Amino acid sequence: MLPTTPSFRPVVITWIVAIGVATAIAACAGRTGALGAVPDHAGANRPNIVLIYVDDLGWRDLAIQGSEYYDTPNVDRLASQGMRFTDAYSNAPNCAPSRAALMSGQYGPRTGIYTVGSAARGREADRQLIPVENNETLALDVVTVAEALQRAGYATGHIGKWHLGGEGFLPTDQGFAWSIGGNALGAPPSHVHPYARAGRSLPGLEKGMPGEYLADRLTEEAIGFLERERGGPFFLYLSHYGVHTPIQGPPALVARYREKPTAGGQDNPEYGAMISAVDDGVGRLMAALDRLALADNTVLIFYSDNGGFGPVTSMVPLRGSKGSLYEGGIRVPLIVRWPGHITAGSVSGAAVIGTDFYPTLLELAGSSATEGLDGRSLVPLWTGAHTTIVRDLFWHFPAYLEADRSVTGPWRTTPVSAMRRGDYKIVHTFEGDRWELYNLRDDIGETRDLAAAMPAQLLSMRGSLEQWWHDTGAFLPKAK
Repeated sequence: MLPTTPSFRPVVITWIVAIGVATAIAACAGRTGALGAVPDHAGANRPNIVLIYVDDLGWRDLAIQGSEYYDTPNVDRLASQGMRFTDAYSNAPNCAPSRAALMSGQYGPRTGIYTVGSAARGREADRQLIPVENNETLALDVVTVAEALQRAGYATGHIGKWHLGGEGFLPTDQGFAWSIGGNALGAPPSHVHPYARAGRSLPGLEKGMPGEYLADRLTEEAIGFLERERGGPFFLYLSHYGVHTPIQGPPALVARYREKPTAGGQDNPEYGAMISAVDDGVGRLMAALDRLALADNTVLIFYSDNGGFGPVTSMVPLRGSKGSLYEGGIRVPLIVRWPGHITAGSVSGAAVIGTDFYPTLLELAGSSATEGLDGRSLVPLWTGAHTTIVRDLFWHFPAYLEADRSVTGPWRTTPVSAMRRGDYKIVHTFEGDRWELYNLRDDIGETRDLAAAMPAQLLSMRGSLEQWWHDTGAFLPKAK
């Protein structure tokens, strides 16, 4: 079942659930979702699914992605065993809207989650436009991918960051049978136990060893879930708080990075230690899948929710960073391993995005239902049946984000939209009604604006973006 538009118009959804030769039919009012047959719960060949979602990990924050500073041997090994995507994207340049798109399978205008917190950030005097009144909670009308998989007979578990609502809108309210460590918080009070400060804490993680590191603890919880649910099929969503602020690395790893030469604008030992802690966890999780004889029937996905945080890392050659719709804010690492189906060590240049995971995971579970979803299944790319997906990708961020130390002026971004079609990308800045056009194949750094040189290309893409605004009911910021 799938999500609804911002108005959450009531609909009736019929689910056909096959259990052996018997068929049970259930009707759900006021909720939207993927339509179609859900497979036999006893199907032995449906793969388990583990999705590792890293917070704020930049496109070049892995050795396999070109970093000469960060040590990521386990993620690099995962890439050698699976498929690495060079042109993978998040649905937004910051956390909550990317997570909403991942869970709902829909673009932000449909859920109303466009940004983190208020869209009216910074000084009012510096804002030329009236931004969107942002929704901060994923409505219960939205049937998440976890709910769809749960109805297909998957055990579901969530570990770590949620950031899509608090009491009454938690992971256990939206398809996860078990959850630990997640609530409305977008960042942990601390990466070191106790994970609490000024009355804010992470649920279920109150007990712990002194000095325990959060990424290590979340990995332990993930391994425990694998052990409990090893009979499968299961869906584990391991949503790391790392490498989001506060920038706090494990002391032993920080000391190791202080001895390393910096490279390519990447030089923060605390941040490097945070990346290594997540990488260590990936290695431990891979070892657990091997030990439990689960690796061969488990799809293991490693992905990030947006670009890297500008003050602590470099996305060069990409332009921009977290908070921007230039490539540095939305192009992210993605690696997928599925033994026997994905060619080990393969690399795909297909442009893919977070909304693609909902239909992908449904297909893994045995359902071809995609009604109401904005993404496409990636299974044909993984198995080699296709090498690309012909479609447009869209981003819409009608919000303000104040500057951080990596930029000059008052803003990281003002209200903006973007669209990619093949090698071409347009960026529309609402303040000043500015349109830019880039060829990403020839100019990955978005340094040469082709709008004046290729007016027909710009006009065609602009028309498609404007039609998408209309079709999705996107909020368009207006002058004060």
